[in-house]
Amino acid sequence: MSTTLPSEPEIIEAVMNTVAYTATEVRQGLIGRRGTVDAENPSGETQLEADVWADRLLRERLSNVDGVAEYASEESDRILECGDSAGLSVATDPLDGSSNLQSNNTMGTIVGVYDEPLPARGTRLVAAAYVLYGPIVTMMIATDEGVSEYELGGGERSLIEDDVTLPDEPVVYGVGGRAQHWPAAIVDYVREIETELKLRYGGAMIGDVNQVMTYGGLFAYPTLEPHPEGKLRLQFEGNPIGYILEQAGGASSNGHRSLLEVEPTELHQRTPVYIGNEEYIERLEAALAD
Repeated sequence: MSTTLPSEPEIIEAVMNTVAYTATEVRQGLIGRRGTVDAENPSGETQLEADVWADRLLRERLSNVDGVAEYASEESDRILECGDSAGLSVATDPLDGSSNLQSNNTMGTIVGVYDEPLPARGTRLVAAAYVLYGPIVTMMIATDEGVSEYELGGGERSLIEDDVTLPDEPVVYGVGGRAQHWPAAIVDYVREIETELKLRYGGAMIGDVNQVMTYGGLFAYPTLEPHPEGKLRLQFEGNPIGYILEQAGGASSNGHRSLLEVEPTELHQRTPVYIGNEEYIERLEAALAD
């Protein structure tokens, strides 16, 4: 560690570079790691070998980035203190949608960079990113300056677009969870928007979010009867994705307010997640308020 802490932009750049070159290794390391391990993550979900593998790589590398003070993962119940307390905090979902390994479908990695100790409000994010392990590995990075998309290969990132914004004419929607477990207001809302948008849902949030980023529309994972508090994690999924969407000109919500304004009470706190074009988020909040 250097005696002088790097500047915030330098730390963010180092974190994103580390995620970019690690992502190639994560992608390759999925081969042969479809099995489960005899453990659960803090949310009570059975871990796959791939979850543990991705978390170990990211933990080792991000915790050694100069200027990173904390590393926290959806796969661990503890926060790793790793540097100067004046540095930034990194929260990750190392392998979003790992259940899709069984069917060999899309997965991703999510990273949020906060300027205060975790758990923190989304308003304390200074950067966020996701990696999409699709036919091409891509990375979407958001800072206060906007959103940029990259292709990843050979440990390097190549810029595709440096000012990503949601399209003005939305095309797609996807809603997670079983329909019989949705709140009645969500059932009615989906019946309304399905006449306007095309259904696109793949079961890994990053793949579905990337559809919205590409075509415009809505992604939702509402409260469910078995999960009245929501299914996704605020620190690791809701906040970073909400930040990216808002920086791209869209909106995020927990059904009542921006995800970024939700006060965290614990590291693995769950939340309903609604992201997309502002018009659809406003209509959804109105439907839930009725």
